[in-house]
Amino acid sequence: MPAPQPAILALEDGSVFRGAAFGAAATIAGECVFNTSMTGYQEILTDPSYFGQIVTMTAVQIGNYGINAEDEESAAPRCSGFVVREVSPVVSNWRSTMSLDDYLRKYGIPGISEVDTRALTKKLRVAGAMKCCLSTLPMGDEEAVQRARAWQDMAGCDYVKDVTCGEPYHWRADDPAHHNGQYLPAGTMLGTAHTPARKFRVAAFDYGAKYSIYRKLVRHGFEVHVFPASATHERVREYGVDCVFLSNGPGDPAALPYVHRTVTALLPDYPIFGICLGHQMITHALGGTTYKLKFGHRGGNQPVKNLETGKVSITAQNHGFATDPKSLEQHGAVVTEINLNDNTVEGLRHRELPVFSVQYHPEAAPGPSDADPLFDNFYRMVERRQSGKI
Repeated sequence: MPAPQPAILALEDGSVFRGAAFGAAATIAGECVFNTSMTGYQEILTDPSYFGQIVTMTAVQIGNYGINAEDEESAAPRCSGFVVREVSPVVSNWRSTMSLDDYLRKYGIPGISEVDTRALTKKLRVAGAMKCCLSTLPMGDEEAVQRARAWQDMAGCDYVKDVTCGEPYHWRADDPAHHNGQYLPAGTMLGTAHTPARKFRVAAFDYGAKYSIYRKLVRHGFEVHVFPASATHERVREYGVDCVFLSNGPGDPAALPYVHRTVTALLPDYPIFGICLGHQMITHALGGTTYKLKFGHRGGNQPVKNLETGKVSITAQNHGFATDPKSLEQHGAVVTEINLNDNTVEGLRHRELPVFSVQYHPEAAPGPSDADPLFDNFYRMVERRQSGKI
């Protein structure tokens, strides 16, 4: 087996990490972040919320169970680059169809291994997420650092336009193009949840949505009609939907004024449920503000406390911005959940309108079913609205 080629990861502060190249032969700049999940690297790679980011995995060995079509959360990997301590030399799983190395090569994404990811993660926690350059091609330290510093900062950037769908479409759970097939991922409750007989039509805005979100909505009694981020409230009304869902997505939530306007127009007329970026869209639509976190929340082990019930859930998260709770006080919203690590806002609801949201990913189910009731709550909210009770 030939020796791996050298690779470099350079940060904007001048730090340089040398390691072994895998994946594609390429040079890319982006925002360097870390994810603390122990498993799920394929879901992370294909999560559109990572667009523009180079992801560092804190788990020591990555790639041991390979890649398979059923676990993809979008049609292709969406992150810019991948950083790991060790790429597993062996791929061992009955569902695997290719190795992680081959997968990244296929989609032109560079990776670097043999990096001290513990030191890198500590640096990002202390100094915050940084601009970086990852190259699996011959490159000197100085050039790599300069390329990192030249990359445009994520704050102020609209990345949603790069990952949203082009036109509205009807999500079909049995469509092979959606990689659903007959396989139900373990731990997601997709195969055990009781699907209500009555179906509600939901307008699901795709800001960079994961496939699992649509699957969850279907399993909980919704007929899913997907809309691009640029769709107007008038276009949504033409479809005669019963409710609105706002998905996850990448980038700065403050850089999407066209989305803010649409959600503001929809607020009085429909029950609305938002997650991740969708939660932040509701924040802005209500007149609130968001801010950039130091290093964000990315992983499947984030503890969240519901302030109204006292329940603590273990959640999956992937975001670098958060809602300013003070900005909501005068706009009819109440904070319902907080992150127990740093007390940031993890959920809100409107005091009068049937509108609520969470900052985390309830479809990812690391609990494994801690956040599953949110979809039931959404269904019951729509049901009450249809019966004239709210």
